[in-house]
Parts: sequence; structure tokens; C-alpha cells
Amino acid sequence: MILMILGVLAILLSYSLKRMNAPLPAYASVVRTIGLIIVALGFLTSCIKQINAGEIGVKSLFGKVQDDVLNSGLNIINPLVEVKTIDVKTQNYTMSGVHDEGDKTGDDAIRALTADGLEVIIDLTVLYRVLPVEAPRIAKEIGFDFKDKIVRPVTRTKIRDNAVYYTAVDLYSTKRDEFQARIFKTIEVNFKQRGLVLEQLLVRNITLPTSVKASIEEKIKAEQEAQKMEFVLQKEKQEAERKRVEAQGIADYQRIISSGLTDKQLQYEQIKAMKEIATSPNAKTIIMGKSGAPVILDGKN
Repeated sequence: MILMILGVLAILLSYSLKRMNAPLPAYASVVRTIGLIIVALGFLTSCIKQINAGEIGVKSLFGKVQDDVLNSGLNIINPLVEVKTIDVKTQNYTMSGVHDEGDKTGDDAIRALTADGLEVIIDLTVLYRVLPVEAPRIAKEIGFDFKDKIVRPVTRTKIRDNAVYYTAVDLYSTKRDEFQARIFKTIEVNFKQRGLVLEQLLVRNITLPTSVKASIEEKIKAEQEAQKMEFVLQKEKQEAERKRVEAQGIADYQRIISSGLTDKQLQYEQIKAMKEIATSPNAKTIIMGKSGAPVILDGKN
């Protein structure tokens, strides 16, 4: 467009040169030719628009946004049409309390009240993209700064709206995944109504007040101690059961032996035991027979 304007100015200048004194009129035809060439180049460049990969072109003519879009590559367009590009690749928007980690400098974490009236600090990353067919509607209804007009405020509002259904302890421990799934559904619906696709919602960190965090750690420690004690008691029960079974086995063995042994068998076992003692190398005293008179056997050589 700029080249076309410059070319037109050059053509007008050529006509002005004709009315001037010599030798300027001699250059009028040259200036006019140059102007025509510039207009032609401007027209050609204005008719061709390159759209990069992962982007979509939105056309507007005299301020009116057109419904059709330009896809990536070279496109031939009306030279009077203004084209603005929108990124349709996956984008992320991070809100974090860590300095320079999020899209906004400084502390940009989300502060929300829970069901028990405590304030939690949430770091979050939103992954989203623009629907190409919805790009003209976004340009007309929202504008090209939809990140600050839609993504940021909707996300922060929905998180605060849903945090009130959970206690601070639940958000920090057992119901974190449930909370993430809940806010994903609510934000997804809102984004879809505005031509955006929510791909993923990442709750990066949930920070509790110091007093609450300390009580949670004490509770977790107490639960761990209780589990440890339960394990010890279970082990003791198993050991007691083992001893009971062992004692029952010994009692059964003794009962079987006592009921099955005869006097002759006992006498035979006694003789075998005395024989083993007698063959040992040490001095010993052996009482044999029913009289009880000791017989001293010396096994020394």
C-alpha cells in the first residue's frame, strides 16, 4: 500500500514538472514512468500476503472484519484489505508467585478463599489454542488481545469460584486432582463459547498458610505413627499365633508319644542313651538297672 501511494505521488509530480520552466519538463516522462512502476510493484505486493505456519490471517476492509480467513502460505488478496495474523498453535499462560516465571512480572499467583475461610495461593498454567474458524468472530467480538481479556480473567475467576467448595486441607492433599478436573470443566465451557480450546490445566503449586501447613504435617505424622503401630500389633498377633501353633504341636507330639510308648521301648531307648554315654571319652557315672547302684565307667585310655 505504501508503494502504491509513493507511485501515485510520483505520477502527480511528473505532471507538475511539465508546467515548470526548462529543463524540468524534460524529466516529467521519466518520473511518470518510475511512478507507474512503483504503483505496479505496490499493487502486486499488496495482492500477495504470506501467512506463516501455525498462524491464521484475519481480513478487514475499511474496518469490517470478513468471515473467511487466510491459511498458512501465499494468498492473493484485495490490495485494500488489511490482514492481521492470529497464532493458532498451542499457547500457554502461566500465573505464578515466583518472580519472572509467569506472563506477568512479579507475584501473579491466584489467591482464593476455601470453604473453611482460609486463603490459599495457587500457581497455574493454562494450555489453550484458537479455533481457526472462530478467528474472525474473536477479532470482531473480543479483539486480538484475547489473552488478557479472556484467558487470564476467566481462569482466575473460575478458580476462585470453585475453591469455595473445598477446604484448604483437601486442596493440599486428597482432593487436588478433583479440584483440577472441576475447574477444567468450567473453564473449558467458557473458552468454547468464545472460540478457544482449553487443552490442559496444570495446577503447579498450592501454598497454604503456615499454621495450616504445620497442622497438616503433624496430622500426616500422626497417621504414619498410627499405621506403624498397627503394623507392630499385627506382627505381634502373628507371632502369638505362631507360638500358639508351635505349643499346640508340641502338646500333640507329647500326647502321641506318651500314649504310644511301652516299658520295653523305654528301656531300649535308655540302653541306647547309656551306650552313647559310655563310648564318650570323658569319665562318667551311669546308673543302670532298677536297683539304682551306680556303675562308674572310665572312658580314658
